[in-house]
Amino acid sequence: MKRSARTISVKRRQRLDIWDIAIRLILIIASLTCLLPFVHVVVKSLSSDAYVVANNVFLWPKGFTLDAYVQILSDKSILQSLYVSILITVLFTVIGMIVTICAAYPLSRKQLKGRIAITMLFMVTLYFTGGIIPEYLLINRLGMLDTIWSLVLPGAFSAFNLLILKTSIQSTVPVSLEESARMDGAGHFRILWSIVLPLTKPILATLSLFYAVGRWNAYQDALFYIKYETMLRPLQLKLYYLVVQASESFQTEMTFVETSSPEVLRAAVVVFATLPIICVYPFIQKYFVRGVMIGSVKE
Repeated sequence: MKRSARTISVKRRQRLDIWDIAIRLILIIASLTCLLPFVHVVVKSLSSDAYVVANNVFLWPKGFTLDAYVQILSDKSILQSLYVSILITVLFTVIGMIVTICAAYPLSRKQLKGRIAITMLFMVTLYFTGGIIPEYLLINRLGMLDTIWSLVLPGAFSAFNLLILKTSIQSTVPVSLEESARMDGAGHFRILWSIVLPLTKPILATLSLFYAVGRWNAYQDALFYIKYETMLRPLQLKLYYLVVQASESFQTEMTFVETSSPEVLRAAVVVFATLPIICVYPFIQKYFVRGVMIGSVKE
């Protein structure tokens, strides 16, 4: 009996070891599929034009050179565009989080009458939008064309983030805690500032990351709304014009770009625009992991 029990336990361990190895291999392969494309882009940006044109660059730079990055930084307006992008991203994230918090907290409380109908109205905007032309006409009518607010206010609220925060508050902040605070004389703003916000810090960091990354990577609205004020062009739009210059070889904004391969410049542009987010992400990664897990386990 003892031997049979030992053999069964050994077989179970072997099965577990096999499954552990298989799961780890799957995770490694999935990680490589996400990492290798970015590594390839970085390597391409550090390689010479001849090797890139000949498709001889894979995971190690050939003919190491920093000409593409020198070419990007040689444009004096790049730093101005970087400053504009940082300013827009900060304003967009702060305003978006303030509006989202102020909307999610009352909708999560049962005392608000008609909260289900109001939530449904927000959900409708996830499926139906006015479109680009009505939005452009609205921005033009409000006089926000060629202003920084045309890149901040129109998209500074996300109904999707509102629903996430609303669900998080309902599952994280118990009603009994709010009732005890009310018995001590706390009002809505006091409860929101001292109880709700500290308890929902992980999801707040997660939504802040969503807002910041979404604004940082966007350039289509700037392409529509910023026409004449070139000093207000964000970094992504500036780099877009830089790539267009290299690929079509014509003069834009009085700056002529000379390059033999637009692919190298395009790769350097991707790396240059991605680095700020990569530098910020490690500091909020722990909150991001905790935030995305909120509400996944029901008690």
